[in-house]
Amino acid sequence: MTKKIEEKKEIRVRFAPSPTGYLHVGNLRSALYDFLFAKQNQGTMILRIEDTDQKRYVEGSVEKLIESLRWANLDWQEGAFQTAEIKDNKTTVVTSESYPGIIEVGDSGPYIQSERLEIYQKYAEQLVQEGKAYYCFCEPERLEQMREEQIAQKRAHKYDRYCLKNVSQDQINENLKKGCAHTIRLKVPNDETIVFEDMIRGKVSFSTNTIDDQVLIKSDGFPTYHLASVVDDHLMKISHVIRGEEWLPSTPKHILLYRTFGWEEPTFAHLPLLLNPDKTKLSKRQGDVAVEDYLKKGYLKEALINFIALLGWNPGGGQTQEIFSLDELVKNFRLEKVHKAGAVFDLKKLDWINSQYIKKLSISDLLEKAQPFLREKDFFQEAPTEFQQKDYLEKILTIEQERLSKLSEVGEENKFFFKDKLSYEKELLVWKEMDFGSVKTNLRQALDVLKEIVPDGWRRDILAEKLLAAAGENRGEFLWPLRVALTGEQKSPSPSDVAWVLGQKESIQRIESALEK
Repeated sequence: MTKKIEEKKEIRVRFAPSPTGYLHVGNLRSALYDFLFAKQNQGTMILRIEDTDQKRYVEGSVEKLIESLRWANLDWQEGAFQTAEIKDNKTTVVTSESYPGIIEVGDSGPYIQSERLEIYQKYAEQLVQEGKAYYCFCEPERLEQMREEQIAQKRAHKYDRYCLKNVSQDQINENLKKGCAHTIRLKVPNDETIVFEDMIRGKVSFSTNTIDDQVLIKSDGFPTYHLASVVDDHLMKISHVIRGEEWLPSTPKHILLYRTFGWEEPTFAHLPLLLNPDKTKLSKRQGDVAVEDYLKKGYLKEALINFIALLGWNPGGGQTQEIFSLDELVKNFRLEKVHKAGAVFDLKKLDWINSQYIKKLSISDLLEKAQPFLREKDFFQEAPTEFQQKDYLEKILTIEQERLSKLSEVGEENKFFFKDKLSYEKELLVWKEMDFGSVKTNLRQALDVLKEIVPDGWRRDILAEKLLAAAGENRGEFLWPLRVALTGEQKSPSPSDVAWVLGQKESIQRIESALEK
């Protein structure tokens, strides 16, 4: 007897952003999880543009979204592209009607919802003909009055089915003939329970008595998110819908639509909310939410992606690893291990992860990434030319690399590296109870040590060795005046490191200036 081998269902996921201007960090997490899940299962990732809410559309945002995903190295195989290659004769490639320069690749297009309006109308009308949906001619004023009465009576806000109960077929036909404004609503059954299995939350159930007769087609002819999303996911053969927890209350509406059409439902996975440290929902009112905001602050993309992957997920099993490359995330990520509880967007954790990635960079790479931030700083722009040279900047970054948490901090704690004249009071040169005579003696000794070093010996290790040897047991009294002479500051890297960066000539000049004080 042979066992029947069940054909494995093809994994198809979609990332479906709205072109509203920027990529939200929560959307980047959804896209990342889509990418990881598809990659692990040899599946297909689709980029669909959900632009049916034309009022929120921001010019150029489709292109910006695509560029953001490309920046994050999240490759997709179907949908909207800025450029595309035809890999075989079966691939369909068309130019978008809505967005010049955007190309749609795949056999399930269009992948831009505003180009699919006839499809949504067709399916909504089908439900009306089958008696599963109905036309609603209620004006906004009536709906608002109904809503106010329900609020006053502390009842749930639901449409009262006035048009379903009171408008005859002859009236409907007459209204349609006249071109009266109308919507199409789904006829939601009463006293039923919608139950589904969520990959993250387990079994979830809703009563249909809590679900309104949702609008499917708005009065402007555009579909609501609910209808468009379900129709598209079905026609594009989406196997798994991975999205934020805020869409969980909409899921029974979507499942109702699937069952009303007689279509197979995808598997749902609702990701935990992103929270501020005070446990409120992450929002622009309390901080940055756009990916580009974090890049402008000097976070590396690898660190940001690593951090976002950990917002609601960790490898578990006793593993303590927190630094993951994209390839390591593909290997270790499991959608089933995503947590239910909200994920706190902890900037301190992001800073720490970013610092780990900064430490891994070569000095030349770090300089390349840090220079755009340096060029914007007044102290750099005003610095003498010799303090702007590549070799000099690389030395500064060698000293700063271990302490940087983001690229925007470069130079901020060590502005003295960019000044040819230091301004400080002579009293700052004094260590504790020292007198000025002892300060002079120690500075002259340090000066002699530095003058004796041959140019080839001007190295960090040699400088540290000779200065510590000269200090002996009186390190504070010897090194404090030297630190201030070289930097004009109370806090700085070690005097030997500062001297190494400044070079022999500049270091000697600064000590001599201190002696003149």
